[in-house]
Amino acid sequence: MTATGTSTNAVPAGKRGDVAAIAAAVSPSVVEINATLDNGSSTGSGVIISGNGEIVTNNHVIAGAQSVKVRTSDGHAYTADVVGTDRSKDLALSKLEGASGLKTANLGNSSSVQVGDSVVAIGSPEGLTGTVTSGIVSALDRDVTVPTDESQGQGTGGDGQWPFQFGGRQFNGDTGSSTTTYKAIQTDASLNPGNSGGALIDAAGNIIGINSAMYSSSQQQSSSSDAGSIGLGFAIPVNTVKSDLAKLRSGGQN
Repeated sequence: MTATGTSTNAVPAGKRGDVAAIAAAVSPSVVEINATLDNGSSTGSGVIISGNGEIVTNNHVIAGAQSVKVRTSDGHAYTADVVGTDRSKDLALSKLEGASGLKTANLGNSSSVQVGDSVVAIGSPEGLTGTVTSGIVSALDRDVTVPTDESQGQGTGGDGQWPFQFGGRQFNGDTGSSTTTYKAIQTDASLNPGNSGGALIDAAGNIIGINSAMYSSSQQQSSSSDAGSIGLGFAIPVNTVKSDLAKLRSGGQN
């Protein structure tokens, strides 16, 4: 499925799995997001799904934002309005003001993803826009539990470590009492603070997931410099995103 708008160039058949080709095709559709909050700021990533500036990201990247600024891969800066949020799926939709003709991502089919498939992640870890990492799909249908309370953390965006539960254990801090659980794609592609809301991409250049959580070996939530990927990253399957778009576009706030 291709979202409405001008699609990025598909990865040529002879370049399937070539990280450089995937990066060249998809990077124009991945943006850096900076949200100003009452108590600070949050930095994350997003994926362009329409030529007039619809951006999918994680709810925890923009939750509680007083203002949202977005920078595209070519350096253009926009103000974004939050259109709809879904805390239960940790998804949000924003719309860029005055945008047109943007390169949109090809939304793939996460039900066809298999363990061992090669993947590429693109995002803005630590504000380093357009960072590309690669790996494989490590597992499917992982039950990942994350907070729905915006005060609990900022995911792989911001200076805090996003708390989440997996396998009956809590990582990167206390998830609190208000949580939601979703099925996630597990990957060993390196994810770090700022990758939240960015793209997990298959060998053909299709988006198969929205990166959402990572395990950090550090328990020091006060310093993102202590954080780092050790090969346990999680992404919301793109089919979940596609099934949620109508609600997000209608301004859903839940």
